[in-house]
Amino acid sequence: MKIQSVGVIGAGTMGNGIAQVCAVAGLDVVMVDINEAAVTRGLDQISKSLDRLVKKEVLTTEAKDAALKRIKGSTSYEDFKGLGLVIEAATENQAIKEKILKQVDGIVSKDTIVATNTSSLSITKLAALDSNPARFIGMHFFNPPPLMALVEVIRGLQTSDATHAAIIDMAKRIGKEPITVKNSPGFVVNRILLPMINEAFFVLSEGLASPEDIDAGMKLGCNQPIGPLALADLIGLDTCLAVMEVYFENFSDSKYRPCPLLREMVAAGYLGRKTGRGVYTYDK
Repeated sequence: MKIQSVGVIGAGTMGNGIAQVCAVAGLDVVMVDINEAAVTRGLDQISKSLDRLVKKEVLTTEAKDAALKRIKGSTSYEDFKGLGLVIEAATENQAIKEKILKQVDGIVSKDTIVATNTSSLSITKLAALDSNPARFIGMHFFNPPPLMALVEVIRGLQTSDATHAAIIDMAKRIGKEPITVKNSPGFVVNRILLPMINEAFFVLSEGLASPEDIDAGMKLGCNQPIGPLALADLIGLDTCLAVMEVYFENFSDSKYRPCPLLREMVAAGYLGRKTGRGVYTYDK
């Protein structure tokens, strides 16, 4: 099965980024959100993002215009009828995703592949809610989707070989590098990344080095583009804590215990860039 049309649920940062990537690659896209204002914001963000690519001479003006024409904004899941793939990119909340996916299941044809852009939730559990669980799969894009090459393709226990093959092919056609992952908390990248960030907080709490020196050490010694503490501020300390708690609960392994300093900072409301203060302070 070759996917030629894609539905995207959510016009926020991840949703509009996924819609942009698909449209630039020549796929027809329907991007749905809860109201017209959200859809308009998403379309505006795509236009601005494409303008930046034109300015950098990565994209021609003609290619930008063609991509925008391929994207239809909508507030109705009914517009997903007849599409080859629907990607859910709503808020990372189990109840919200379950509600959305049940609605989509009742509208799209049985041949439509349904994917979720979750970074942590169980693909197997979400697939179990679908009337055709073999067509359900995880497709974890990284932020921002137009710039990040990786897509984690996560197979639930029920995902068919045909579904997996179609998504691998589609990911490559939109210019991404897919890796295949089994269903497990955090999948691959976040499973490695978040414990590293958590360990950086342990190092900080033990007074082994300053935040600046910890980050400099990882940038200069491991060639990372951003240090783990600065990255935690960018992700949000509350998000980092929530992910570590999921690991600790699911694996029952003490190596995933959240650092007490991380807990303390979240309790204080020092959540990172979004609150103006985390490990570092920021101008809001």
